[in-house]
Amino acid sequence: MDRRQFLGAAAVMQTLPAQPQSIPVIDTHVHLFDPRRPGGIPWPAKDDTALYKPALPGRYKALSAPFGIRGAIEVEASPRFEDNQWVLDTIRDEPLFVGTIGNLEPAAPEFPSQLDAFLKNPLFLGIRYGNLWSRDLGASLDKPAFVSGMRRLAAAGLILDTANPTPALLADVVKLTDAVPELRVMLDHLPQLTIPADPAARRAYEATVRQLIQRPQVFVKVSSILRRVDGKVPTDPAFYKPRLDELWEQFGEDRLVYGSDWPNSDHWAEYPQVFRIADDYFRRKGPEAAAKYFWKNSKTAYRWKKRAAGQPGD
Repeated sequence: MDRRQFLGAAAVMQTLPAQPQSIPVIDTHVHLFDPRRPGGIPWPAKDDTALYKPALPGRYKALSAPFGIRGAIEVEASPRFEDNQWVLDTIRDEPLFVGTIGNLEPAAPEFPSQLDAFLKNPLFLGIRYGNLWSRDLGASLDKPAFVSGMRRLAAAGLILDTANPTPALLADVVKLTDAVPELRVMLDHLPQLTIPADPAARRAYEATVRQLIQRPQVFVKVSSILRRVDGKVPTDPAFYKPRLDELWEQFGEDRLVYGSDWPNSDHWAEYPQVFRIADDYFRRKGPEAAAKYFWKNSKTAYRWKKRAAGQPGD
């Protein structure tokens, strides 16, 4: 969309009133942290005024309730090993949270024992690895220990989330799923990926996407949808429709899942607006497609278990 189209679609950011949501929603991308903990936190930074405050289950539960949120999956926000257990302890008594995606290093000698320990907790659904915490998936794939760790993850029935998509990361996911075809992979925040403008680079990117399309074990998290253009965040759903159409046409209704990226999403808009953009698009696809996006596909991808009345699924 060019500047003229953007100016036609942009509006002053505002909180929309809640509307009845008949389809239950599982939010597959929520971060939890508490800056008040001894030793602080690795993210967000103290000078991040939008985020640097406690992001805990009670706060998320209150703000998300009006939108039909029946469950949530926490996604790691720290490279510290001990924070995996902190999250599990934090969500233990809050059944709204049906699981967590942790942070472990698959190439580390201690990975097998660490994974075995966390497998005892059904809330531990997988790990995240990608363009985060100075990691490089492509370089890691050259390490036999890393590939072995990925095979162990797959054998345990857990999923790998990626982080911060780029064309190179998607190409690395192709290599990973060549090496470990039984591994389920979730591509986080794909709407945020910048598609190359250079013709050769774009052709390479499109070839990568075609390969990913043929791999049903690869899912796409339609999260981080909102964008900032010239200092403003468009609120008209029409602005985001071309990119969402592209993902829909590429991956179809059985592989797209909802994630808010809260509270990181506060950099762009408050939760009501973040939800409304996704809801407006997928509700127009019909009730069955919307149900797949909002909860059914997440059940297939993450294999989460129902913890509370009102949550869908078995």
